Amino acid sequence: METRIDRVPADDAKPDEGTSNAWIIGDDEEVIVIDPGRDADAVLDVVGEREVLAVICTHGHTAHVAAALEVAERDEAQVALHPRDKLLWHDAHPDDPAEIDMEDGGVFEVGDVRLEVIHSPGHTPGSVCLYCEELDAVFSGDTLLATGPAPHDNEFPDFPTQLTAIGEHLLTLPAKTRVLPGHGKETTVGAAEKQFDSWVTAGPVIPSDR
Repeated sequence: METRIDRVPADDAKPDEGTSNAWIIGDDEEVIVIDPGRDADAVLDVVGEREVLAVICTHGHTAHVAAALEVAERDEAQVALHPRDKLLWHDAHPDDPAEIDMEDGGVFEVGDVRLEVIHSPGHTPGSVCLYCEELDAVFSGDTLLATGPAPHDNEFPDFPTQLTAIGEHLLTLPAKTRVLPGHGKETTVGAAEKQFDSWVTAGPVIPSDR
């Protein structure tokens, strides 16, 4: 069975108005949900009758993790989060910890593909990306959007560290790799590489098209 990637919301009608992307990767039998956002019903509608193996949060901000426990609960799956984002997670889920502590280099398997955990701090201390070599895709969370490094609440918590993570861990992937971000439209590693120097030069400026 072919492994595929679905996005929630599934259209680009309003891609840059603050809504977050939830990503579902799997085949006709099983899936992993990445960044379920706030709407568990919308995510589970796309999942359908497939089994949720795990829910992975690229970082701990509420807009990305609010529905994590509800999505995971349906199939008694576990939620994965980098331990350095536990404090942020508790803003949304003060009484229920994430069960899986992710670390750099960790691997999740679904269908016939693997997701490699890449620790990419800066946007948050525990931000991660998930690289799927078989599908030429990296789920970048808020480490990198099509518009550049993602701010939070109109500021960059640690812009130099975020740029370093992008340069060392994402731009070293093959240029054709799809970058599937936490907000807005997708891009590619090759396209991001062409813009990287301009982000460095501009510094921590909030893009007008964010």
